[in-house]
Amino acid sequence: MNVQEESGLKVAEFLLQIKAIELRPDQPFTWASGWKSPIYCDNRKTLSYPKIRTYIRQEFVNIINEEYGKPDLIAGVATGGIAIGALVAQDLGLPFVYVRSAEKGHGLGNRIEGAVEPGQSVVVIEDLISTGKSSLSAVDVLRKSGLTVKGMVAIFSYGFDVARQNFEEAGVALHTLTNYETLLKHAVSAEYISMNTVERLQSWRANPAEWGN
Repeated sequence: MNVQEESGLKVAEFLLQIKAIELRPDQPFTWASGWKSPIYCDNRKTLSYPKIRTYIRQEFVNIINEEYGKPDLIAGVATGGIAIGALVAQDLGLPFVYVRSAEKGHGLGNRIEGAVEPGQSVVVIEDLISTGKSSLSAVDVLRKSGLTVKGMVAIFSYGFDVARQNFEEAGVALHTLTNYETLLKHAVSAEYISMNTVERLQSWRANPAEWGN
């Protein structure tokens, strides 16, 4: 097992430990999209645990340094990427901005909050990748402001094919600290779930729109 795999399992362990991720195939959650899901993820909970948020911050910094090189600034995607993005920017000694999901309803109507200049390079911070639509919308806003997006780093990804396709089409490199497969691997080894449950959870990801209907 390499360092990256060890780190992915460690993050998965943390997320399950503090119930930032809950697995509930017998009582599915309903997402805003209407999808039935056996998993619910709220990575903002990591901020309440100093040890965990520090580990996540350090892993983000490691990935940025190794995969992208130091950018001119860090951008967080509202709202989940704001706090951890600011911590990463502080660690790297870089400016920080964040990107709203929609234009501000008053004042200047900004989507980017903070100071940016055309030509600057930026790494984008997210907490969660599902289809990638909202994350890539933030990338589009940054690019239209003249910034060069070096890539994105996120805490967790469901690993949907549609997300992989969306990121490829947008030309955005994505690295995540952990993912759905790694989560299930840890959940089984820790006896959090059984092998029978794993099969049900894998069938969900294969066809999330129809699962549970």
